[in-house]
Amino acid sequence: MPVWYEYRLVKPRTLLAFGAAGLAAGAYWARTHPSACPYGLRVLLGPRPFISRERLLEVLEPAPGERILEVGPGTGYYTLDVAARLDGGSLAAFDVQQEMLDHLMREAGARGISNVEPTAGDARALPYPDASFDAAYLVTVLGEVPDQDAALRELYRVLEPGGRLVVGELALGDPHFVTPGKLFAAADAAGFTLERRVGPPFGYFALLRRR
Repeated sequence: MPVWYEYRLVKPRTLLAFGAAGLAAGAYWARTHPSACPYGLRVLLGPRPFISRERLLEVLEPAPGERILEVGPGTGYYTLDVAARLDGGSLAAFDVQQEMLDHLMREAGARGISNVEPTAGDARALPYPDASFDAAYLVTVLGEVPDQDAALRELYRVLEPGGRLVVGELALGDPHFVTPGKLFAAADAAGFTLERRVGPPFGYFALLRRR
C-alpha cells in the first residue's frame, strides 16, 4: 500500500531565521575558541579599512637601525613595508604557522628584502631574551591568542624599557575583535601605558608604551 508524503515549501522568513541562527552560533563558537586564520583562507584577507599600512607606519614610526617584532605577520601584509624602513635594523616575524612564514619569506625575497627573521611558535611563550626589541606590533592577532594576558606579558618582557607596542584591531568580519576598553585594561595590567589611539573604536591602532 503506497505511503504518501506531504511536502511543504519552507517560507523565506523561516530560512532567514535558520541562517541567522547558524551565523550567530558560528560567531559565538569562533569568539569562544580563539585560533589563527588558517593558511588556506589567506585569500580572504583583503583590504583593511582604518588599519592601513600607511596608518601603521604613522603610529609605529619604525626607524633605521631598530629591531622590531611583529607577532602574527601572516603572509606579510604589513611586514615588508615596516622592514623596508629599518635600514641597518631587523624585523623578527613570529607566527604560529610555518606556512605563513614560508609565504612571507618568498615575498621578501621577491622584493629584495633581507632583514626579516622568521620564527614559528606560540605568542604566549616568545623565544626571545628580555628587552630584545625597540618596538613590537600585532594587527588583528591578539584576539586569536588563547591567553591574551599571557601574550601581553610576553610582549612586555621582550621590549626594552620605554619600548613601544602597537596593537591594531578591526571589527569588520573578525570574531576575535578586541575592543579598545578590553585592550587598554589588559595592557595596563601587563605594564603598558596608553599614549594614543588612532581611528574609531571599531577600527583602530593603539600606541602603548612599556613602563
